[in-house]
Amino acid sequence: MEKKYHFASDNTAGVAPEAWTALEHANDGYSPGYGEDDWTARASDLIRELFETDCEVFFTFNGTAANSLALATLCQSYHSIICHEMAHVETDECGAPEFYSNGTKVLLAGGANGKLNPDEVEEIAQRRSDVHFPKPKVISLTQPTEMGTVYQPDDLQKISAIAKKLSLRLHMDGARFFNALASLNVSAKEITWQSGVDVLCLGGTKLGMPVGDAVVFFNKELAYEFEYRCKQAGQLASKMRFLSAPWVGMLENDACLKHARHANDCAQKLASKLDEFEEIKLITPVEVNGVFAQFPDHLHASLKDKGWRYYNFIAKGGARLMCSWATTEQDIDDLIRDIRASL
Repeated sequence: MEKKYHFASDNTAGVAPEAWTALEHANDGYSPGYGEDDWTARASDLIRELFETDCEVFFTFNGTAANSLALATLCQSYHSIICHEMAHVETDECGAPEFYSNGTKVLLAGGANGKLNPDEVEEIAQRRSDVHFPKPKVISLTQPTEMGTVYQPDDLQKISAIAKKLSLRLHMDGARFFNALASLNVSAKEITWQSGVDVLCLGGTKLGMPVGDAVVFFNKELAYEFEYRCKQAGQLASKMRFLSAPWVGMLENDACLKHARHANDCAQKLASKLDEFEEIKLITPVEVNGVFAQFPDHLHASLKDKGWRYYNFIAKGGARLMCSWATTEQDIDDLIRDIRASL
């Protein structure tokens, strides 16, 4: 039976052609190691151009390392991180933020559709100030959220105001940042450093790169000795050009936004087709490249038998269907055909 992994995650897709071509070019001849190469310098400059500011850029193998090392830099072991109860740093990183920070505590806030409720954030941050409680130090938010929704610039400003008022750092998990950027149709700076973000973990893998995320420090002082954290954690690639070259290929010709828009558009098409079934209910607004829907129990089993794979623990029992740069209308039509046959 043909296996159909198309909608399990956007990281099940192959490598985008622009990233692959850059890798081929980077494979020509010899090059200095450990980030001293021209590809890494060019990728870092392109990220600075994207955000229209001077920032420190580091490349890691994956998002868990990016988030965990960034948060560890912002905290001491006796501090705490406030994030949404469904945030990736809480639910899907196996305690890595706590591990790399030597025990920094994660405090959980709620909020509709995966977005932090500013009032809850402020309440938690001011709950206690005595020495017996882990001192709040960082607000971590996910853009877009784990439920496929986006923080509007006004949302970010509200959270940023709380962070500034209470002297907290602001971390952004941007595993699918370009999908949010394409959805909002604003400049990258508007939803990062101009909204008070101190450090962004910028996702590349889910966008179509083979491996690798970037840690972007807009507050450059916070990046002091971060390279040592990367080395100690096994995140300093000896052949760094193969982590950074795909960024060059994807950023030079605006391929990042092109592929993000495509994935977002596919999610909209999929959602509109799912909405035609009375037995299926969309759980959250479709704002980026993920569709969250409640399926009848028998439909889950039938689709699995037909070879489809998707996650249903993230949406608390609902189906999470992710579109990628490689998703086609035929993929969507095939899924809808099997859903119709199963219902």
